Formats: sequence, C-alpha cells, structure tokens
Amino acid sequence: MAAKASQRLVEIADALPLAAGMRILEIGCGPGVLARLIAERMQGDVYVLGIDRSASAIAAATAQMTDSAYPTAIAFRQVAAEHFMLADEEELFDLAVAIRVGALDGRHPETGRMVLPRIRAALRPQGRIFIDGGDPLREIPLTGLPD
Repeated sequence: MAAKASQRLVEIADALPLAAGMRILEIGCGPGVLARLIAERMQGDVYVLGIDRSASAIAAATAQMTDSAYPTAIAFRQVAAEHFMLADEEELFDLAVAIRVGALDGRHPETGRMVLPRIRAALRPQGRIFIDGGDPLREIPLTGLPD
C-alpha cells in the first residue's frame, strides 16, 4: 500500500511551478510520495526522477509504484546527491526539488557545496531548484556556483 501524502507535501506540490512535459528531479525522494503526487497532479504529462542515497528508501519507492496511476512518469535511482550525474543520453531536467535534504537546507553545508554544482549540471540553463523552508518553498539561486 502506498504511503499517503501529508498535507505539507500536498502544499509543496501545489507551490511548485509545474507545467506539462516537464522533467523534474526530486532529491532525497524517500518512499516517493512527492514524485507520485506530482505525476498525479500532472496526469502523467511529466517525468519525475527521484533519487535517494538510501537503498531501503529506493526499494520502498519502487515497491509502491504498483499503486501509481502513472508508472511510466516516474523512475527512482539510488545515488547520493553529491554523486549524481546524468546517465548517458539522459535529458536535462527543468526543475529540481529537495525536501528535508540536509545538504541543501543548511544542516550539512560542506556536502551542499558539492551537491549544488551537480544539480546545476543536470538542469537546463533556465532550470530552477526549490527546497523547503519557505512558505512552503524557497528557491535556491544557481548562478555563480563553481563548476
């Protein structure tokens, strides 16, 4: 049985600037609740790649895909954000979102310095990244980051 979306995750999904056909990278996806919520909101006209460093989180996210109405709109990959790279022939993403990810919310700034360039490299030039901590989200500027 799939994990139910909390009111907080519903508000976060509502706040994201989603558009049909977008490619979205969810960093620290856990069991994939937000990824499924985004796919449902966009009626499958989106692609969400959820990444997480935890093998058990990715296993849970993958197992819960049986309840997804749009299974081809979502994929999961086990990788730490600071090691994330696009796969061969993988297209750039339009938007990234990270909820409760210590490397991006200030809890682990040294890891954050490694993560942000990786994310920027995976985003289109006009790509954007959002994290929690705003009302309910805040955007992280990606300009001026080292390569």
